[in-house]
Amino acid sequence: MTEEVQKHSVHTLLFRSLKRTHDMFVSDHAKPVSLDEKSHKVKMLVKLRTEYGPVLHMPVLKEVRGKPLNPSDPIDSSGYLPADDAEYLITGTHPYPPAPGVALTADTQLQKMPSEAGVQSMALALPPSQARQDAVRTAASVGDIHRHAGGAERSQPPQHTLALMEGGGMKNTALVPRKAPTMPKPQWHPPWKLYRVISGHLGWVRSIAVEPGNQWFVTGSADRTIKIWDLASGKLKLSLTGHISTVRGVAVSSRSPYLFSCGEDKQVKCWDLEYNKVIRHYHGHLSAVYDLDLHPTIDVLVTCSRDATARVWDIRTKANVHTLTGHTNTVATVKCQNSEPQIITGSHDTTIRLWDLIAGKTRATLTNHKKSVRAVVLHPRQYTFASGSPDNIKQWKFPDGNFIQNLSGHNAIINTLAVNSDGVLVSGADNGTVHLWDWRTGYNFQRIHAVVQPGSLDSESGIFACVFDHSESRLITAEADKTIKVYKEDDTATEETHPINWKPEIIKRKRF
Repeated sequence: MTEEVQKHSVHTLLFRSLKRTHDMFVSDHAKPVSLDEKSHKVKMLVKLRTEYGPVLHMPVLKEVRGKPLNPSDPIDSSGYLPADDAEYLITGTHPYPPAPGVALTADTQLQKMPSEAGVQSMALALPPSQARQDAVRTAASVGDIHRHAGGAERSQPPQHTLALMEGGGMKNTALVPRKAPTMPKPQWHPPWKLYRVISGHLGWVRSIAVEPGNQWFVTGSADRTIKIWDLASGKLKLSLTGHISTVRGVAVSSRSPYLFSCGEDKQVKCWDLEYNKVIRHYHGHLSAVYDLDLHPTIDVLVTCSRDATARVWDIRTKANVHTLTGHTNTVATVKCQNSEPQIITGSHDTTIRLWDLIAGKTRATLTNHKKSVRAVVLHPRQYTFASGSPDNIKQWKFPDGNFIQNLSGHNAIINTLAVNSDGVLVSGADNGTVHLWDWRTGYNFQRIHAVVQPGSLDSESGIFACVFDHSESRLITAEADKTIKVYKEDDTATEETHPINWKPEIIKRKRF
């Protein structure tokens, strides 16, 4: 009678296989690799030549009783070849060919260790030449050598040390200890305080834009309406209806009396503010349109959508000039500028793309973020921009998107960013927190948690959009409690009453 084979589940078999693999390799964990003497010698020789090549020619002090290492000679543990009758070498105070040096004779041995004054007088007596001037510029003084050399050299008196005249006219930075970079002191900014809460929308306020004349601003909401408010008084001037779903983006043209809006109904509309009516529709997106921006110098509108594309439209003809493809998930934000790259997009696929508007193709892709990029903002004066993601806020340099620094600490889903020309960066998050940063240093100088409207739940605390007005004296936020909040700088604050809580700590920034 044959014995039945016991059947195990896939789970059991998998873990047995894992255990066998673990047992096989467990003894090798953290086992140091045995040192190969030959390769170690080669490594040390290369290190000597690269790091200390410019000083290998220097004379050896009498107490050492050895000769300087020739790169072609074998090395012992001390780095020198022992010699009973060592032949002393000397180098002149003028530029010389890269050779081991000049052997001393009986006549010259008395002068093998010239004093600093002797070196300087000899150098002054030499005829001036370009090579000599270069050498003088790059040479270190005896004092420098004593400051930067090792402990053994420091113990020697100055008269036993030669002035360092490096070969090739270059200073050997490997011998000079580098100072760790520290964060510069941030600029003082007055704190911002809430001074107005505007109610009127019946749903989440998702988008906001200020008109170029700074007289009024416009908001788009989940109640499907667009409302225009007086900036000075906060009173409602006008409501526009036409969208059939949440209005996710609004923009006011500085070149014509037009207002543009987009929403989750896939529609992009152009409103004529002289008649308060829709005069154009831009059809093409296959899913909800999340953001839009106007080009500052040409009549072009750029929109981005959940269909993973951004589209470039001719405002007047309604033509879809380009469809910018390349993102693999929702494109959440888009920004335009008149210098290259003219279009910047941020996406839920964690990348930022810089686009060539003329060709309609990607100019650069920035893959440093680990999570969705929902917000991008361009600095009004510098050729830089910032992007917001739950992992970090990152600053970048145009035109190629070179990384500048991380702004860490806003640990939430960042929906919006705004920056003014004074260097105040504002980040607004899904949990209702607003952080204010110094743009140059990345110092977080204020944190605000927005108070929800009376009658709202605490869970309705969320910032969807924020923008500075054109005077940059007011900050307007669009929030999940259906309100619009306006902040301004505290005029009574001074640097004495609100000091910067800053210490010159060593920078520990991720480079990506």
